[in-house]
Amino acid sequence: MKKTALLVVDVQNLLVEYCHQGEEIVERIKHVIAEARTRELPVLYVQHNTGETDELALGSPGWEIPASIKPEETDPVFHKMAPDSFYETGLHEKLQSLAIEKLIIAGFQTNYCIDTTSRSAISHDYDVILVGDCHSTTDTSVLKAPDIIAHHNNTLSGFGSPKHTITVKQSASLWEA
Repeated sequence: MKKTALLVVDVQNLLVEYCHQGEEIVERIKHVIAEARTRELPVLYVQHNTGETDELALGSPGWEIPASIKPEETDPVFHKMAPDSFYETGLHEKLQSLAIEKLIIAGFQTNYCIDTTSRSAISHDYDVILVGDCHSTTDTSVLKAPDIIAHHNNTLSGFGSPKHTITVKQSASLWEA
């Protein structure tokens, strides 16, 4: 069985507020985190940081992780300034030190950091499972958020492990080899 970790990407107050079904997504992620903890799997968090005057500035209210899924004291938290959670963060090195081979990914924003992090994880030789109903984004001028989410669930299901995209309802599949 491959050693698995849960990666919670950019679940921050500002993004929860603006993304499609943000609060519902956080509730689903909360259940996935609880299951990972029950199985004694590592839970790692990534927070996006922007400029000092921006709403996602380090330490600002919008930058904070919601209290309902706040990291435990021993959970690694990585700060990034690019869509790729692996870029200049130390995430890959930490995963290697934990002998992780498979990542379960959830968070915000689908078409930016979730997409880029999923693809980068695969390029770093991790099996990846995207929890299809635990990521979200905002509408764009071209597509509505539900369409962006559906498109990414379909597109990213062709990458990584065969069961790349699943839903919380199928969560037993998350933890299988």
